[in-house]
Amino acid sequence: MTDVRQKKENVKMHLNDLRKELKRIHLTVTEELLLPQPDEIKTLMYKMDQLLNIIESK
Repeated sequence: MTDVRQKKENVKMHLNDLRKELKRIHLTVTEELLLPQPDEIKTLMYKMDQLLNIIESK
């Protein structure tokens, strides 16, 4: 597998994980009227930073 293809797969995987977590948080906020814990948000921010690092790396 080429480096570009591997990076693309990694980005897809990270985006899917982020999407799932954001959907879960959204449902919690809208259905249960509960705000997410600060640690949940920090974890998502960390994962987004990781994704940016993958995208920006050459």
